[in-house]
Amino acid sequence: MTFITRFAPSPTGPLHLGHAYSALLAQDMASANSGEFLLRIEDIDQSRSRTRWENQIYDDLGWLGLTWPHPVMRQSDRLQRYRDVLQTLINKGLVYPCRCNRADIELAAGAPQEGVPQFGPDGRIYPGTCRQRSMTEAGSDDVLRLNMKKAVEQVDILTFRETGATNSGDHFVDPDDLIRLVGDIILVRRDMGSSYHLSVVIDDADQKISHVVRGEDLLEATQIHVLLQALLGLPTPVYHHHNLIRDDTGKRLAKRDDARSIAKYRAEGASAQDIRAMVGL
Repeated sequence: MTFITRFAPSPTGPLHLGHAYSALLAQDMASANSGEFLLRIEDIDQSRSRTRWENQIYDDLGWLGLTWPHPVMRQSDRLQRYRDVLQTLINKGLVYPCRCNRADIELAAGAPQEGVPQFGPDGRIYPGTCRQRSMTEAGSDDVLRLNMKKAVEQVDILTFRETGATNSGDHFVDPDDLIRLVGDIILVRRDMGSSYHLSVVIDDADQKISHVVRGEDLLEATQIHVLLQALLGLPTPVYHHHNLIRDDTGKRLAKRDDARSIAKYRAEGASAQDIRAMVGL
């Protein structure tokens, strides 16, 4: 098996030091294993994606010394692929339309109860208001959700391999946790044609990614991805969730933190090796 990693940013703002760390680590791991590093542009959210930020991604990563095969996979070019795969889940009776907005969900969830989780890796845990709706009722304003209880009944034991320093080892995905702590995730968001969870699973499989290198903030979402892989008959890669780069107060960096952007460091005269040193590589 070829060792293949990827870096998959969204073109919604400038890359910061945290992105630099993840991209450099992914390429370093591929190089150390005589493998391949791929770049993917996750731009399904066309309301926020901008061409200038995509161009900046190419520019910043090239300046850091990273190289990747062309053409680059772009999610906005793959909406039909996502629709085709989604149909597999629809045919299994696992998908339903949901008309609820955020306020509806909060109201239906009611007052927080002690010991009952309110939020999971997909946000607020959905209370199931629309669960009995049929796909024949789906409208343009609906999102499409996965019926988690039905989904876990269709898979065998779910496991994945983690190589990150703080969570290394084989992990078991508890079906009860998926139902209680994750809930009915969104597979297709309004005006997007897909969702992060659905598209990332399909893209990783299509690109034959053997090792997913990403921040530890996405570790909790991995159970969702392992489930979708099992439902769709896709391979489960090895996961490597790395530590996050944080600011001086311990807060993780975000795209709004322009003071930490790669472009700003470049403009101030930093070298690519300086960036490596800053992120500990």
